[in-house]
Amino acid sequence: MKISTGKGEITIFALLAIWSVSAVTSLPGLAISPILEDLSRIFPSASQLEIQMLTSLPSLLIIPFVLLSGWLSVRGGESLRLLAVGLAIFFASGLACIFAKDIRLLIVASCIMGAGAGIAVPYSTGLVVRYFTGDARVQQLGISSAVNNLSLVLATAVVGWIATRDWHLAFTVYLLPAVSLVMLLALRGVKSAPEPKESDQLRQSKIQWGRLAGLSVLYFIITFTTLVITFYLSFLLEKYHFPQELSSVMISLFFLAIMLPGLILNLIISRVRSMTIFVSLCLIVVGLLLVGTVPDVPLMTLGVVLTGVGYGVLQPIIYDKTAIIAPPETATKALSVVMTVNYVAVVVCPFVVDFAERLFRQKEESFPFVASAVLVAMVAFLSLLMRKSFVLGLDDSYYSSKK
Repeated sequence: MKISTGKGEITIFALLAIWSVSAVTSLPGLAISPILEDLSRIFPSASQLEIQMLTSLPSLLIIPFVLLSGWLSVRGGESLRLLAVGLAIFFASGLACIFAKDIRLLIVASCIMGAGAGIAVPYSTGLVVRYFTGDARVQQLGISSAVNNLSLVLATAVVGWIATRDWHLAFTVYLLPAVSLVMLLALRGVKSAPEPKESDQLRQSKIQWGRLAGLSVLYFIITFTTLVITFYLSFLLEKYHFPQELSSVMISLFFLAIMLPGLILNLIISRVRSMTIFVSLCLIVVGLLLVGTVPDVPLMTLGVVLTGVGYGVLQPIIYDKTAIIAPPETATKALSVVMTVNYVAVVVCPFVVDFAERLFRQKEESFPFVASAVLVAMVAFLSLLMRKSFVLGLDDSYYSSKK
């Protein structure tokens, strides 16, 4: 079976290999989440600092290795080999985590995993950009985002279940890169067809760094503001005396909501057209306000879903725009810059929110949600005024073919 790429065809097995990379790049740190509260009991001699290092250091290490991998990707023929190295490091460190009996060994293995995952991350979108173009690329970037978030939801549920039997088993989720390594064989010898003459990428002689900076800022803002759901929802539910089990259910719905738009992204763009970014930002604003200000479970759940849908539309569009502003041979390099922003937002979110709470002397659990909604509302207003601009809008050439 052959899959149209917009500039040729690839086999279904090659496409599954690309999807498999998207499925594993969100896994680092996942196994720790269900056992986070139990780490002090599991490692009674471990300090609070060591437990914090176990959760934060891997994310920090991902950042430089994403950039490094993106810079090395310009060598073209070395890309799949580099991806294989990253996945192999990811797998080996995950195996080490399963057998680690000391917190320090677990920290070292997790940090190495961060490095391996960082090497692989740019290719979760870079491979889509390499093999697809035009509408086919937009569709596949949406599906790639959907696969990423679906794997996160499913893996979280599985890890939470097996971790109750033996905490070591939680780390078996880190063995999934072995599947991607095997499936990469389907991409060996599969060359990317040349970009068609009308391709936006062929009009670029180098990366447009100004536009890349604008896309990075937009991506940081939407990632940072939507992250408050995963970081602060449980505190808000506790304030309202709602069952804490609701937190995991709502966060799972959040990631599922991010996933769904990716499956019909071309349809959404063809219907909403130049207002796509504005409408998506408005969904995030309404969603965050519902979560942060309405103490009602159905409405809070609706808010979580709306926030996820808004983010789920914007993420693949930002990835596609990033590909457009770079020549084909440097597209993965440009994507690595934008994707780094995601991990920077994850690392700095708690610190920035804490600083803002101190600055405005706010201790209310709703503050992160309301403040984030205000920030996104400001960006939404700008996007309404600048809906014909490259970063904050969509021009006719972007959605006309999706009618």
